[in-house]
Amino acid sequence: MAVKLYPRNLAGQLAILLAAALFVAQAINFGLLLGERRQGRLDQITGPIAARIVDVINAPPNERQREPDIQQERLDRGRTAILRDNPITAGMQRRMEIEDALKHNLAEVGIRPAQVLTGIRKIPANDPRFAHMNRFRAERLRNAGSELLIAVEQPGRGWVSTSVPWQTMDGFIVWRLIAQTLILYGVILLPVLWIGRRISQPLRTLARAARSFRPGDDSQAVREEGPQDVRAVTSAFNALRTNVTGMLDEKDRMLGAIGHDLRTPLAALRVRIESVDDEDDRAKMADTIDEMNRTLDDILSLARLGRPSEAATEVDLAALVDAVVEDFRDLGSPVEFVEADRLPIRIRPSLMRRAVRNLIENAVKYGGEADVSLAATATEAAITVADRGPGIPEARIGEVFEPFTRLEGSRNKETGGIGLGLALARAIVREARGEIVLANRPDGGLAATITLPR
Repeated sequence: MAVKLYPRNLAGQLAILLAAALFVAQAINFGLLLGERRQGRLDQITGPIAARIVDVINAPPNERQREPDIQQERLDRGRTAILRDNPITAGMQRRMEIEDALKHNLAEVGIRPAQVLTGIRKIPANDPRFAHMNRFRAERLRNAGSELLIAVEQPGRGWVSTSVPWQTMDGFIVWRLIAQTLILYGVILLPVLWIGRRISQPLRTLARAARSFRPGDDSQAVREEGPQDVRAVTSAFNALRTNVTGMLDEKDRMLGAIGHDLRTPLAALRVRIESVDDEDDRAKMADTIDEMNRTLDDILSLARLGRPSEAATEVDLAALVDAVVEDFRDLGSPVEFVEADRLPIRIRPSLMRRAVRNLIENAVKYGGEADVSLAATATEAAITVADRGPGIPEARIGEVFEPFTRLEGSRNKETGGIGLGLALARAIVREARGEIVLANRPDGGLAATITLPR
């Protein structure tokens, strides 16, 4: 599995982007500097060497005619000499750019040699030639560690050869780049990290406030701090939270007025039906009014769920479920509960009772009976309500949680309500940071499981 190492915070992202940009800039600078150094070294080597070779080639014959061993001694001491044999051996590393530059320089003064060869030769620290050299040249060779031999062949006149110290590594340029990069990082990255943290800290505070915001929350407004743009975002969030709270307050007042206005005529109808002589008609009317009251309660409860008036308290979940089951038993409903140990949990008890009651009502209505059980782990508590009814088609399990959704479309109140029971139960459970899941049982029936964090 791939692991993303990209940091989430703003300061870290700014630091990485800036560090990458500085590294690329320093790499380009290093390439340009290395190219300029190599070109400068090429010019510094080829110009003086070409002048030496021209001087030797154009020297009077009596000065050129030297014994080979004497000339070799001059070469060993770092001077230009004329040799009988090629001093460049097969194992030496050649520098083609220097050979091409020397050919060009010699051609400009009218000298066209048969060959121009170069080779790099290592110099040990105890090389005996240092005893015959001047102190300055010997020190240069020791520091360089190598020397570059140049041999120019003149047809019929032997080889004109010379040598210069050769620095094989550009180590000081690399260390120079590293030092510059560290200085830039210290001068630029540290202030950027400080600025990034100054920006990201109020943003993290704002993010925490947004995640923890709940309707009716009386917490203080988020403190406006940081740069102007961040303060503007924080101010907008505070204003939005105030507006949302005001809209929810207005909604609650409106729902209260609607509930009062609807319950008043329903109560009046309840009184009026007492004057109906036909007992069957009077019973049907009373049932209709009761159904309308239950429907109105469900609608108002679902609409008000985001701002519950009940505070969360620690209760015994086993006792709560057992009390709901006993209510159904008192009404003669076939509901069984497997006794469980005490299970303290922090919830809104009235709302959770309603969620469990809705599940049991569905089980009894569609499955004829309900089996309720309670299980717990170190982190979760699960309430399972199982029945032996027809179950729900797998493709439609997700639909039944939508408000006003019924699998049976006849709208007959005997085969179901208005489709708010499961929607209200899921809203209550999710408000408690839990989840509700429906699953068909292998031996028939449906199991509804409420899972709550402990």
